[in-house]
Amino acid sequence: MIHLVNIQQKTSTQDTTTGEITEAWTNLYTDIFCDIKPVSVRDFIQSQAHQSEITARIVLPFLPGLDATQRIVATCGCHAGRIYNPAGFLEDDQTGQEYMTAPCSEGVNEG
Repeated sequence: MIHLVNIQQKTSTQDTTTGEITEAWTNLYTDIFCDIKPVSVRDFIQSQAHQSEITARIVLPFLPGLDATQRIVATCGCHAGRIYNPAGFLEDDQTGQEYMTAPCSEGVNEG
């Protein structure tokens, strides 16, 4: 695992004076080592059959509490600054607690 990412979730805060609600992305986990792999041509063709935009597969250590409402932001290397939107997090097939795989689309995720 050679890439570093942050996993973020959307949070809402309310201004005590105006009552205005502001939404922002905050880090849930930081500096997580992972593998970011573009999907193969075969995987891409299969995903198109399902009207999906999956462009990458991210493999990371098992982390509790992850779901598809969050996003993954690459923080270094050739993927730095890219935002990945997970379709979900699939646990490993052996113990379910060693690693997770996230099929992801790529692009700005504002919620």
